[in-house]
Amino acid sequence: MRKWILWLLALAALAGLQLTLKGLIGAYNYQIVILVGINIILAVSLNLINGVTGQFSIGHAGFYAVGAYTSASVVYYGGPWIRAAAAFLPPLAQDAFLLVLGMFAAAIAAGLAGLAVGIPSLRLRGDYLAIVTLGFGEIIRVLILNIDFIGGSRGFSGIPQLSNFFWVYLAVLITIISIHNLVNSSYGRAFISIRDDEIAAEAMGVDTTRIKVLSFVISSMFAGVAGSLFGHYTMYLHPNSFLFITSFYIIIMIVVGGLGSIEGAVLGAILITVVLEVFREFGAFRLVNFSILLVLIMLYRPQGLLGTWTVSKKRQNAAVAK
Repeated sequence: MRKWILWLLALAALAGLQLTLKGLIGAYNYQIVILVGINIILAVSLNLINGVTGQFSIGHAGFYAVGAYTSASVVYYGGPWIRAAAAFLPPLAQDAFLLVLGMFAAAIAAGLAGLAVGIPSLRLRGDYLAIVTLGFGEIIRVLILNIDFIGGSRGFSGIPQLSNFFWVYLAVLITIISIHNLVNSSYGRAFISIRDDEIAAEAMGVDTTRIKVLSFVISSMFAGVAGSLFGHYTMYLHPNSFLFITSFYIIIMIVVGGLGSIEGAVLGAILITVVLEVFREFGAFRLVNFSILLVLIMLYRPQGLLGTWTVSKKRQNAAVAK
């Protein structure tokens, strides 16, 4: 009962902010808040495979793109028929149904892409896995460039704007809670055992390939949801939104926050998104300033901003449990 009350309060708070936030902070800052939420989903989901499971994927932008284009295609081409069939519903309910349908399709498509990549590639380790995932991200981008009915090199325009603060941060809450519960389950312990010592985990009976594929698929599904929210907010998609640099930024978010830390992934996503926007006014020097900031963080906080805090918290919890 208490959980239901908390969820209802959270939904009420999100709905209230949705109605008032844009007027309070302005359209530009509102857009940054939306982008922060989407990046939190991407960072927390990538942290599952890179931080918790200890693999090295650098193709997260590929799954992000799969989700974005799948959701946009489903809603753009199927939307008129769905709206006609659901004409008895008010427009707001129709929009909500279409967005949920798009997010579901995005999660399934990105998860299947993760499965297709994960089964053959997760037998590899380290640099080899990174190269395969990087290749996947570029293959997806090139395929999109050559598929005409989703815009190709012109980009996909005319996507209905269904995403907003309410939906983005509801997805953020669901992502954080889902991955937190997963990490603290028996599957989470299997993920961590693979990260700490894969050979020992296998010797103890953990099916390492299956567990790594599971982690990869779940991570990909949440990236797909982020893509859906992105496409239905911007109303336009272009393959250049999903370049390798996008994957690189997501990796930076989880490294700066602290690998393996959900709290760190959230903080890293907020910090990097805001810093990139602040440095935008520096033009050509934007990446130079950004790189200097990253070097300073890595020099003084090599485990990430919340890496040591997370370790300390786990030790305290273990001591209390004893």
